[in-house]
Amino acid sequence: MADGGRRRAFIGSFTAAGGPGIVTAAVDPDSGALTVLSGLITVPDPSYLALAPDGDTLYAVSETADGAVAAYRVDGDKLEPAGPPVPVDGNGPTHLGLFAGHVLTANYGSGSVTAVPVRLDGTLERSASGVLRHRGAGPHTPRQQGPHAHQVQPDPSGRWAVSVDLGTDSVRVCVLADGAPVLHRETALRPGSGPRHLAFHPDGSYAYVVNELSPSVTVCRWDAAEGLLTPLTETPVLPEAPARDAWPSGIATSPDGRYVWTATRGVDLLSVLAVEGEQLRLVTTVPCGGRWPRALTATDGFLYVANERSGDVTWFAVDPGTGVPGRAGSIRVTAASCVVFG
Repeated sequence: MADGGRRRAFIGSFTAAGGPGIVTAAVDPDSGALTVLSGLITVPDPSYLALAPDGDTLYAVSETADGAVAAYRVDGDKLEPAGPPVPVDGNGPTHLGLFAGHVLTANYGSGSVTAVPVRLDGTLERSASGVLRHRGAGPHTPRQQGPHAHQVQPDPSGRWAVSVDLGTDSVRVCVLADGAPVLHRETALRPGSGPRHLAFHPDGSYAYVVNELSPSVTVCRWDAAEGLLTPLTETPVLPEAPARDAWPSGIATSPDGRYVWTATRGVDLLSVLAVEGEQLRLVTTVPCGGRWPRALTATDGFLYVANERSGDVTWFAVDPGTGVPGRAGSIRVTAASCVVFG
């Protein structure tokens, strides 16, 4: 557990590309600067991480063909394995979230969501308790020949788990029944949009879905009482059609709900979008500080970007009046894939 109230950042990476596994870094509260403290490799390709609410346990996917999830104790400036990796009965898990006493993984390769029970001490049971296999396809070949679950997370009310599927152009709302994910409702988005990740408005009334195959964000109304997601509008994240491939990746919302930020690979840009009721307005774009921004995280007035191909994590100070990020610094992390904070 973090000592003295000092904040930590945990950075995932692709070990197959030379990444250091999971990096623990200290966070300067004034400048946002990161300082590397330690690194740990116990599973291959820990590409996405999630921290338990008490900050004592970190969970990581292993984004491999034989996908797995692993738990770690947070011990000051380092991590300690908390049991063996647990198979997720799915291929290529890319994301995970904590929901109703379970870790849920979004398995991109197999197009499924897996539930693994969490014990009272934060460790994982030795096997999955259920798998929800997605069905469907989309018009964009070869990216949408089948389902590709890319993200799963709880909604702000904690009543529902929401999974975003790039292959089926849809978002699924789920519950757990006897430890297994069960479909409550599926919401179709525009065919060929390729939804990748979703971020909720701080008040829980809207959800913003970033689309990978058509660089845009879809604004959806979220009804937590009914578990109902309703698409409303769609806004481009780039000012004009790019001259080369552009693949949006991460999305984040500001704590005051005034801005949405996205990252786009290929053109290597961050986009600033102003929230205007049920619509978004593109304000500007800025360079991401590296190459191939895979994920971004907003916290305490800063944006942190994991730039996979340039091998760094870059942080930006956000102007609270305009929402525009200004580059403030970076650290070297080969094949960086995500950043979470505790």
